[in-house]
Amino acid sequence: MSIAFIDLAAQKRVLGDRITTAMERVLGHCGFINGPEVRAFEEQLAAFSGAQHAIGCANGTDALMLVLMAENIGPGDAVFVPSFTFVATAEVVPFLGATPVFVDVHEETFNMDPQSLEAAVQTALHKGLKPRAVIPVDLFGLSADYDALVPVARQYGLTVIADSAQGFGCSYHGRRSGTLGDYTTTSFFPAKPLGCYGDGGAILTDNAEKAALIRSLAVHGTGTDRYDNVRIGVNSRLDTLQAAILSEKLAIFEDEIAARNRIADRYAQGLAGVVKTPRTPQGLVSVWAQYTVRVRHRSSFAENMKRLGVPTAVYYATPLHEQTGYKSFPVSDAGLPVSNVLSQDVISLPMHPYLDEQTQDRIIEAVKASCTDTL
Repeated sequence: MSIAFIDLAAQKRVLGDRITTAMERVLGHCGFINGPEVRAFEEQLAAFSGAQHAIGCANGTDALMLVLMAENIGPGDAVFVPSFTFVATAEVVPFLGATPVFVDVHEETFNMDPQSLEAAVQTALHKGLKPRAVIPVDLFGLSADYDALVPVARQYGLTVIADSAQGFGCSYHGRRSGTLGDYTTTSFFPAKPLGCYGDGGAILTDNAEKAALIRSLAVHGTGTDRYDNVRIGVNSRLDTLQAAILSEKLAIFEDEIAARNRIADRYAQGLAGVVKTPRTPQGLVSVWAQYTVRVRHRSSFAENMKRLGVPTAVYYATPLHEQTGYKSFPVSDAGLPVSNVLSQDVISLPMHPYLDEQTQDRIIEAVKASCTDTL
């Protein structure tokens, strides 16, 4: 039998008719844009995370862009982003005329290295750029090290924007994602731990003034009069249908996070000494958006796994600073050696809350059979 890399159908079976009922409610009142389910979901999302304000938007990329717009970031400004992540984290920066400066990550956690951030700030200053913001990424579901990153950010006056597109729901020493930076952005792309059935995103913050500004920016820069747009904005709204779906998924999210962690623990036990498994620092709880291991001879490993009927995926085979559209942007003077190495040997195994033990055992045995040489 085939193995699903991410099994949304299994989640739908668990939810039963709840999704259909939620969607039919929206179809009944026909408030497809800014319907009551949007504000209800925003309130639920804020309560879940502990943030004071949650603002839905069209997708996770727009969430990042709206925050940068709210901070008036533009030409001459430097925004620090990890090189080992998805392109959305970086692409919003030049889109607004600012300059992304690439930062390296920790080899053990895959998340931003504070020492590399400090070096990158010096790089930006030497190039005549004004350091304005840093975007740590909660990669693969694990929180970045905010206790180490925030002091560096404060030293240089940087706004901290936590990109938790993969990590929403993770915990950092008892605090949920949504409260760890000045802003948190997330994505509800279907494959995310909390995903909808299309595109969607959100911004979380404790700053009421900035939350109101972002709400305006996301709806064409509107003011109190819908035909008096008081600033230049964009059109980025969370659809009511998606908000209704997300409310039902959020209701079971805690259970799904617990299931993901049980599965990750079984992987770690079954694969010890076979591949290099990911490490979760003490006091942190991952949501395991991906379960990413490191192997030698990745191509042959992936081919062997495919032959055994087990899907794998590689995130990210080319770090951002090596991608064609981004090679011209600055990198930390200390270099990005870890990002370069990780891009060559990481590979992700199937991970979702409904991965039963029998299937997981099959995956573990396939890894053992496919791995010819441990790191």
